[in-house]
Amino acid sequence: MSEKEYQICRRCVMDTTDPNIVFDEQGICNHCHEYDESIRNVVFNGAEAKKILESLVTKIKEKGKRKEYDCIIGVSGGVDSTYVACKIKELGLRPLAIHLDNGWDSELAVKNIERVLNLLDIDLQTHVIDWGEFKDLQLAFLKSSTPDSEIPSDHAIFALMIKSAKKYKLPVITGMNIRTESHLPSSWSQGHIDWRYIKNIHKRFGTVPLKTFPHLSIWTFSRYFRSGNWIHILNYMDYRKGEAKQFLIDSMGWKDYGWKHHESIYTRFFQGYILPQKFGYDKRKAHLSSMICSGEVTREVALEELKKEPYPIEMQNSDREYLIKKFNITPKEFEKIMMLSPKTYFDYPNSSAIFNSKFYKTLKFAYKKYLKRPEYR
Repeated sequence: MSEKEYQICRRCVMDTTDPNIVFDEQGICNHCHEYDESIRNVVFNGAEAKKILESLVTKIKEKGKRKEYDCIIGVSGGVDSTYVACKIKELGLRPLAIHLDNGWDSELAVKNIERVLNLLDIDLQTHVIDWGEFKDLQLAFLKSSTPDSEIPSDHAIFALMIKSAKKYKLPVITGMNIRTESHLPSSWSQGHIDWRYIKNIHKRFGTVPLKTFPHLSIWTFSRYFRSGNWIHILNYMDYRKGEAKQFLIDSMGWKDYGWKHHESIYTRFFQGYILPQKFGYDKRKAHLSSMICSGEVTREVALEELKKEPYPIEMQNSDREYLIKKFNITPKEFEKIMMLSPKTYFDYPNSSAIFNSKFYKTLKFAYKKYLKRPEYR
């Protein structure tokens, strides 16, 4: 963190725990301004949204009419991906669901996935990651002392989805959406598609060869994300997370985890304990800020929520013991990791030069232009 004087946004609850946050003269942060721009350019409503959605669905059905499936979805057991599964079945699509089992699924997540997909009659393929490799990679990231320890899972999920899409020659329909996932600072986590960064962290701190870990290069990710085959369908619906959650509970028998991403034990502990304790980063601020801007939560309610523990202390202690046992380390070794000086993405070899290149920026501009008029090709 920088030494700047503490300040909190007057519209949302993002504050100077994001070292790169910027405020305007009214005290509104850059994340809120970026949210407004994205809502204007990427999120569609009313007749325009209906037209785009109908066009996308028609093209997906037409291209997939001679195949067993016409699209691929990722399922984690969380609200967004589960709601997508329900909506695309409602639209008459025939999805294949893909799930990455990285060894950290909660029992409730497994039950939620199984129940909902059975009710919807959706086939599921589960990729069980090699635990020896994955454990070594996750430990390497913890030892690197960056706030990026969720990157191994995120990278593997993206890579698995794209590889499956290429295998079946189908588009990927995601649960990503602007309304509820818009305020996350890059300083809190970056390098998700940067295989060079991941490899170098593992080379320095890991010991087990990554022979089967799902991965792709930055260029492969970039080409696919801009191909028109990566569809954020919730941006073409009037998506409200609270309403979606209640629908899943009432109609699907889905059980709530209590907080975003708590379907994963590791994510729950990393975001609820390691990030705030070691780095001072509370990801609830980003999520609640998105919900404030979308009108689902008031700023006053969000501020009261942030006064509470990220999740119950008793569960934090239980998760800590479980992580130590599962990683086969000692409590002393875990505390040593927690006491390491915080590092960042830029302390290790990475591909930031590519991201800053003129060519990459041109691709990014083209992608933003595409998002304004999405078209499945």
